[in-house]
Amino acid sequence: MKDHILVTGGAGYLGSIICPHLLDAGYRVTVIDKLLYGQHSLFHLCANSDFEFIRGDVRDKRLMRDVISKVDAIIPLAAIVGAPACDADPWLAQSTNFEAIQLIRDVRSPSQLVVYPTTNSGYGTKSGDVFCTEDTPLEPISLYGKTKVMAEADLLHSKNVITLRLATVFGMSPRMRLDLLVNHFVYAAVTDGYIVLFEKDFKRNYVHIRDVAACFQYCIENSGNMAGRPYNVGLDEANLSKEQLAFKVKKYVPAFYIHASEIGSDPDKRNYIVSNQRLSEAGFIATRTLDDGIVELLKGYRMMGRQLFGNI
Repeated sequence: MKDHILVTGGAGYLGSIICPHLLDAGYRVTVIDKLLYGQHSLFHLCANSDFEFIRGDVRDKRLMRDVISKVDAIIPLAAIVGAPACDADPWLAQSTNFEAIQLIRDVRSPSQLVVYPTTNSGYGTKSGDVFCTEDTPLEPISLYGKTKVMAEADLLHSKNVITLRLATVFGMSPRMRLDLLVNHFVYAAVTDGYIVLFEKDFKRNYVHIRDVAACFQYCIENSGNMAGRPYNVGLDEANLSKEQLAFKVKKYVPAFYIHASEIGSDPDKRNYIVSNQRLSEAGFIATRTLDDGIVELLKGYRMMGRQLFGNI
């Protein structure tokens, strides 16, 4: 019998890549998603007999109890993602990002593995000079970061849990997101031709979306050695400032004009570099580079064509 994985929010940016990855690896996959954005990102999986889709809300206790009783492991992706989205509806963010995770904790059996994606934005405003490890105090500065940090802490008090503190993800997905930093910079380069940087020296860590998918599979298959701990997930060579990232994009789009503004500020004050040593010692290393991702994004954006309400 194939292991059965429940992926909540599986029609989103991450899930649209993780679900086919798990199916290709031989798992059965059930997705719960309320399709908040009207996305059609999983149509291509419907012919697969090992795939099932349920349109529903992860805050529905009866639904979650019924579905969770039938699976071997849970990947809770359903979330209101990013600071602006959470600030726009704080109640929805709190109930989806935190209370729905408490519900999963309460209805699952300790024998059922949870691999939970949180965010390394929980490290907040560090110096950008000292590597953050999993033992670095978490100081989230946004409602999004706070809800994810609370959910992670809550889950780690129960058994059979792995949490993944994801770096800023990049790469193409059927449910594309243009707000993520690498994706946004490349999009700005090929559409606007310029970008204005605030806090140009603030640093982040990055990771390709397909490395994230591979990491989830690795955690499922190595949970006996990994459970009970958080892991940073990122590229060791991709601890870059926003300006360094912009100039890396400019290598592929030479006409890209980069302006570092001395006036104004970015409301996102995150500034940190991250060590992924714990995950590499557990046996997983991200391999897809920023250059790989930029080339991929350039191909993808050529397919997007005219945007809604655009004139070209």
